[in-house]
Amino acid sequence: MNSLRLQQISIRVDDKVLLDHFDVSVMPGEIVTIMGPSGCGKSSLLSLICGTLEPIFQTSGTIMLNGDDIGGLPPENRRIGILFQDDLLFPHLSVGENLLFAMPVSIRPKRERLKRMEDALVEADLKGFADRDPHSLSGGQRARVALMRTLLSSPRCLLLDEPFSKLDRDLRERVRRFVFDHARDAGLPTLLVTHDAADAQAAGGPVITFGGDPETA
Repeated sequence: MNSLRLQQISIRVDDKVLLDHFDVSVMPGEIVTIMGPSGCGKSSLLSLICGTLEPIFQTSGTIMLNGDDIGGLPPENRRIGILFQDDLLFPHLSVGENLLFAMPVSIRPKRERLKRMEDALVEADLKGFADRDPHSLSGGQRARVALMRTLLSSPRCLLLDEPFSKLDRDLRERVRRFVFDHARDAGLPTLLVTHDAADAQAAGGPVITFGGDPETA
């Protein structure tokens, strides 16, 4: 199964050092939380892992995924799943089409793709929602569709960039449990960036505070 290892990661922009020789290992199914003030490099680290960090940043270090150095690969070849504050569902596609869009083209024939899409909706407690417009969904439903779309892309690890921050408390707890349970069940090494200590506690894994000392949740 996949593991994520970051070795000697440094990120600088202009004269500001965001990260300096940062190391972390995330095992399959483990959720490591990163906390810290805005501007300390949390989201920049996730962008570096994805391969989408802007060229203005100077970086060094090694990103290993399942023993492979992925640092030189284009984003589309890294197989990194990421969830943001916004679900980013395509508004011009139905719920089912959003899920189908995420699947690798290697998954054939069409009936297999449709089966996986329908199975994902059942798993997300959204059976019969394939033809629904994303705008007709509640916040929690949209969050579940976004996660299932990410998982259908067959990622090798999962990055979570404040994905629960716009949800109210009760919904946040339910969606958080849904996301964490699926990440663990899929054996995905997961990095969570959050400002909320309750997110870190629910994740149940190590907590790293940028600008502070590592601790255990």
